[in-house]
Amino acid sequence: MSGDSVRIAIIGSGKMASIHAANVTTTSGARLVSVAGGSGAAALAGRFGAQSMTVDEAFASDSVDAAIIASPNAFHADHTIAAAAAGKAVLVEKPVDLDLARADECLRAVGDAADRVVVAFNRRFDPSFAEVRRRVVTGEIGDVAQLVIVSRDPAPPPLAYVPGSGGLFRDMTIHDLDMARFLVGDITSVVAVGQSLDPDIAALGDYSGAMLTLTAASGAIITIVNSRSNSFGYDQRLEVFGPLGTLAVTNSSEDLIVRSGGSSVDSASRVISHYSDRYRDAYRAEIEHLCAVTRRETPSLSTLADGREALALAVAAGESARTGEVVRL
Repeated sequence: MSGDSVRIAIIGSGKMASIHAANVTTTSGARLVSVAGGSGAAALAGRFGAQSMTVDEAFASDSVDAAIIASPNAFHADHTIAAAAAGKAVLVEKPVDLDLARADECLRAVGDAADRVVVAFNRRFDPSFAEVRRRVVTGEIGDVAQLVIVSRDPAPPPLAYVPGSGGLFRDMTIHDLDMARFLVGDITSVVAVGQSLDPDIAALGDYSGAMLTLTAASGAIITIVNSRSNSFGYDQRLEVFGPLGTLAVTNSSEDLIVRSGGSSVDSASRVISHYSDRYRDAYRAEIEHLCAVTRRETPSLSTLADGREALALAVAAGESARTGEVVRL
């Protein structure tokens, strides 16, 4: 590392690469030195005063301490393996891979360097969700009996994105599956029912929504509610229930005003409509955590093993939705 700054290369030039680039440049102790990969790499690098490189050049460069893997899903495992082999700390977008066997290969290949890999489950870094976990772990509500997670996007993704995404469970639900593990531990069974209400998405073999019931090794029961579209914005809620009470996270709205009047009572403004705004603090915290991991100040909060387990649950959910059966892990 050069001085106190962690020098970071971003692999990829799409939407998440842009979000990470902006956050690196505003994070104390982090410096964006290069962008590599994708047709927009040169433009993104120029926008933030970084150097444009090839992926191989970025991994080989002595001026790079850490890599953020924001390339398309099919490249995540290969890029993680290459970055770790080059001695870089890594923040890799989910999923680690679309194929469970390939995710296992990635774990084996990275080996002892896995403690320097962070999987970008951004919700673990959200201040509200992180505080709920802290209070669950301290026993504030007793042993968790039930967990309900609601996650609805404001609008479906572009149709061109769907075929390479891995489908609803690997692309969207995987965040909620990881949050379930984060809050209640290992999961032993999955039941999923998919909905095909959007004919364009159905024609591509994917679901527009789903409901899942999971059972944890602890005996806790988890319900996950997903939809690709929601009329009032980005719906992100959870409630944890135990014998001593509940802990809940509600939606963030565009302002803090709640109105009551002759036509409505306790009416709030529209909820935040984009994930980059809802999870702004979480994305910044990811970069701070990557810097701490790079400096070996802390172990990864979201490991490759966590990424593998969330993918296994997503695969199980897909199997359950397809067969109508309970899938046991």
